[in-house]
Amino acid sequence: MTSRVPLLAPRSLLRGVVLSGALALAGCLGGPAALTTYDLSAPRARLGGSIPGQVVVATPAAIQLYQSDRIVVRDAAGAVSLLPQAQLADQLPALIQARMIETFENATRTRSVSRPGDRINPDYQLATDLRAFRIDAASGEAVIEISARLVQDRTGQVVAARVFSARRPVGAIEAAGAVRALDEALDVILVDMARWLAAGRAAARA
Repeated sequence: MTSRVPLLAPRSLLRGVVLSGALALAGCLGGPAALTTYDLSAPRARLGGSIPGQVVVATPAAIQLYQSDRIVVRDAAGAVSLLPQAQLADQLPALIQARMIETFENATRTRSVSRPGDRINPDYQLATDLRAFRIDAASGEAVIEISARLVQDRTGQVVAARVFSARRPVGAIEAAGAVRALDEALDVILVDMARWLAAGRAAARA
């Protein structure tokens, strides 16, 4: 007598298909939430004066924490996290470099403001360090700090240096409010930096 292999009953097959579909749907629903992209603006204030000579604006140096397109939040204990559901339009150092150049072009009568590699012979390089760009949860503020050095290209001599900082209240720590406060703080710094450069090397050294 030959044995017969039982076939999968249609009802059992249907249950398997439904279970597989449910697991796939659960995987999709459990994936990371979509990120909203935010840009930073460049002030359009006209300050008069002119930046001395031709200036190359280098990409700001930054620790690894700030070398991304995410927004950092620091709590009262000093622990850091990333603001959920928000990202910037570019990597932060590149985005700040672009807004610095745009601000200087808007604010002053410049002979030339450019990036490294633009095939000009610069008189000066503007070297900056991004020290802070974060939301401080304990104080409820956006905090930005950038140190700047104006370096003579031919000799490497630092002819002027200054630290720029600004804080703006955030209110609730959520994406739109956080970006708005950071944008306002950055505007203050960029205008101050343009005024500093336009004042000339002698004034900047003071």
